[in-house]
Amino acid sequence: MLKNNLNVIIIALAIIISSYLFSNAFQNRNQSNDTISVTGLGKKDFVSDLIVWSGSFSKKSYTLKDAYAALDSDREKIKTYLSGKGIATSDIIFSAVNFNKDFETTYNENGTPKQQIFTGFTLTQSVSIQSKEVNKIEEISRQSSELINSGIEFYSNPPEYYYTKLAELKIKMIAETTKDASIRAKSIAENANASLGNLKNQIWEFFK
Repeated sequence: MLKNNLNVIIIALAIIISSYLFSNAFQNRNQSNDTISVTGLGKKDFVSDLIVWSGSFSKKSYTLKDAYAALDSDREKIKTYLSGKGIATSDIIFSAVNFNKDFETTYNENGTPKQQIFTGFTLTQSVSIQSKEVNKIEEISRQSSELINSGIEFYSNPPEYYYTKLAELKIKMIAETTKDASIRAKSIAENANASLGNLKNQIWEFFK
């Protein structure tokens, strides 16, 4: 859960990896009736170390030139605003500009379309920030309404959080779950008064 006053964004994720231990050390791996499988479980909490935040802004004008000029002005204001918040210029990425021709449809008295009237061009551009300063970027995303108050038609998207060392974590979790599965298998064998090699046969005899 994200809290407004947290200095570090903690994402608690339970990573469950199944690892299988087979009895008889593969001596009877072609005979499924002589083996059982044990599932190991692992759980790890970790801190998100990468945040990606994005937003978009747009301008509309009757001419494409005027629309682009207005959008360019907003782009510079956004860049100045983000730089003033301590974000490096190299971390501010603007996408290509998209534009649409806008039309308004008029209708006859009977409700059927009459004609389409051109109303101008709408230009839209997005901006994204990828940073390891998770707390700072999250706070800026909350303050993005300041851009709207300055006259920019800005739409903010929710921040996305990532963990860049997931591959390393998976390796550790595999080792942990394998160890857990081994403990489970030994416990089952001990309770059944059998060894891992002949555990299934012992259970079968028990239920006869």
